[in-house]
Amino acid sequence: MSKIACIAGATGLVGSQLLDLLLADSYYEQVVVLARKPLAARDRLTVILTDFSDWETLPVTRVDDVFCCLGTTIKAAGSKAAFRKVDHDLPLALAAWALKRGASQILLVTALGADHRSMIFYNRTKGEVEEKIRQTAFTSIHIFRPSLLLGPRKENRPGEDAAKQFDRWFGFLIPIAYRGIESIKVARAMRQLAMKKSPGCYVHESKELQAF
Repeated sequence: MSKIACIAGATGLVGSQLLDLLLADSYYEQVVVLARKPLAARDRLTVILTDFSDWETLPVTRVDDVFCCLGTTIKAAGSKAAFRKVDHDLPLALAAWALKRGASQILLVTALGADHRSMIFYNRTKGEVEEKIRQTAFTSIHIFRPSLLLGPRKENRPGEDAAKQFDRWFGFLIPIAYRGIESIKVARAMRQLAMKKSPGCYVHESKELQAF
């Protein structure tokens, strides 16, 4: 049977590169993107515009693999509550929606240090969404925890820019587990691991992702 992939967060750093990879070969007959803004038309790509408020009206009847690349920062979101909605609530809503449409595999990007017991709000939020995704009925669950993502972001993040400059000059001094990682490596890992269809729940730390 032909396979259908669904990506949420395809306009972001990892998501946009993942989209390119999925459309570069024929493993998926169709790639569905859920997005707030239009994307350029491409073969085998279906873009569904949504504000992520009414999932049941989305015109999708079947999904095999769902890729969640949703993410923001507290500064960009404007508040902790708004950040939590994007990085916690929306991934869980996406997962529930995809399961109803037959999805058997989810691949979720969180972050290095994700821990539902953390005292740090950012890390705790990432960890909490991981814990809840682990409890879902997907046959295969892959969780990706990259360190600082390096790549061509569309938006300006001054704090990250400074960290990237430090990584560029002194990255060799940082242990590989914490070193900045090129976003394309995360995208490659998501694509390759999705094609393996391995039953179970897997957590991929940044150190492992550097190999991609």
